[in-house]
Amino acid sequence: MTTIANYLVNLLHLPGWVSAWFVALMAALVIFGFMMGVVLVLIWLLRKIFGFMQIRLGPMMHGPQGIFQTPADALKLLAKEDVIPDRADKWVFVIAPLVVFVPAYMVYVVIPFGEGSRFIAKDLNIGILYIAAISSMAVIGIIMAGWASENKYSLLGALRGAAQLVSYEVPMALAFMGPVILAGSLSMQSIVKAQTGGFWHWHFLQPWGLGLLGFLLMITAALAETNQVPFDLPEAESELVAGYNTEYSGMKFGLFFMAEFANTFTLCAITTTLFLGGWHSPFPHFLDGGWWSLLWFLGKSGFLVFVFMWIRATYPRVRVDQLMEFAWKGLIPVGLFYLIAVAFFAVVV
Repeated sequence: MTTIANYLVNLLHLPGWVSAWFVALMAALVIFGFMMGVVLVLIWLLRKIFGFMQIRLGPMMHGPQGIFQTPADALKLLAKEDVIPDRADKWVFVIAPLVVFVPAYMVYVVIPFGEGSRFIAKDLNIGILYIAAISSMAVIGIIMAGWASENKYSLLGALRGAAQLVSYEVPMALAFMGPVILAGSLSMQSIVKAQTGGFWHWHFLQPWGLGLLGFLLMITAALAETNQVPFDLPEAESELVAGYNTEYSGMKFGLFFMAEFANTFTLCAITTTLFLGGWHSPFPHFLDGGWWSLLWFLGKSGFLVFVFMWIRATYPRVRVDQLMEFAWKGLIPVGLFYLIAVAFFAVVV
């Protein structure tokens, strides 16, 4: 992209500083396009996987195997009337979906989809810290949506969502720190490079089962962070109609929907980066590097997405008290033990 930007700047005789802005704009558009593609594919896969596990077909009418069903639903959301309740706080109601969607979009900036600078928008030396800070902003949007809707079910769903996200961010941050300690860096690319030769953080580099413990801790917290079953309390249809987005329609509802599915892939990609070797091939020095690195990264992340959907189709929803007790009395103590044990291993060995 830098080469293309420099060529256009020279061709049009523009100032040099325009090139940096042009590269940033191109990267933003590429990330947005990739994000939209991921969301469309994940929605279709969710319906087909649910259909398979529930012994039915799923979408079949629109296109081969129903592949056009999700684009048709997206067009329907775009065409639907945008209704704002009379008693709603209008500007907060309008801004809330953007506050939820933008962090889900911005996290993609530091994810290394493959080996080399061409597969990452920006390799920040504080990549993990950036992810933890940006992802926590979604809580604000959820509270804004529930409060501004002037609906008791929306407010209750927002309070549940805020409590859940704040609680499960703690064990997720503790899971982050294990690979960071072993790699000695907060950079996402550096963490992947530390897992060369098939020695991935999920098991091999961490003895006594610590790698597997951190991996399971990350997966469990990620399920709660994305409101997936069995932790879908903020959107419990049988209790709260649709949770904090009950009063939303049209594209505002679509933004909430896109953010949820984008976050699902994002957290799977982060887990792949931290624990599953990122872009590295499972077979050292075989089909590794170049475009193969992109294929391996997407394959690992896609497998984790399938696991998330498998869990979603299998387990029942837990109660609110069970949800909070599991975080504060279960995952957080386990996460603290994991962090201390990994730090001890890093110092001693």
